[in-house]
Amino acid sequence: MKCPYCNFSQSKVIDSRPTDEGSSIRRRRECESCKKRFTTYEKVEDITLMVIKKDGNRERFDRSKIINGIIKSCEKRPVSIDVIENIVTDIENSINRSMVREIDSNKIGELVMEKLKEIDEVAYVRFASVYRHFKDINTFLQELEKILNEKR
Repeated sequence: MKCPYCNFSQSKVIDSRPTDEGSSIRRRRECESCKKRFTTYEKVEDITLMVIKKDGNRERFDRSKIINGIIKSCEKRPVSIDVIENIVTDIENSINRSMVREIDSNKIGELVMEKLKEIDEVAYVRFASVYRHFKDINTFLQELEKILNEKR
């Protein structure tokens, strides 16, 4: 790490402590040449995740879009905001573990539906009806029959 005062390339770490709830490390350093002290921060590099939309356009992954979609599905249902946050965190972690830089919006939708199915079936059907574009009552009934068959 170069000293910001004299540009010498050697410094020693005097103090090191976690910051931002452990997401980064603050290091207090001392230049071995001019003996001045300075602070550096170390954190994991964020990989930009791009979402491939149905029309082929790409946009940055936006966690708030998933949260908003789930909130709409869970309106007037006994699902707390903490549960919704946990669902989105699980989905985000799953995507990050896959080490992909681009993901189809369809895949994200499927992940959301899997999680909602475990939490609340009504919220799941609401989300699925918008996500899968149910065209008529028959497609809606087919989805309900799938749920009933899985329960049996």
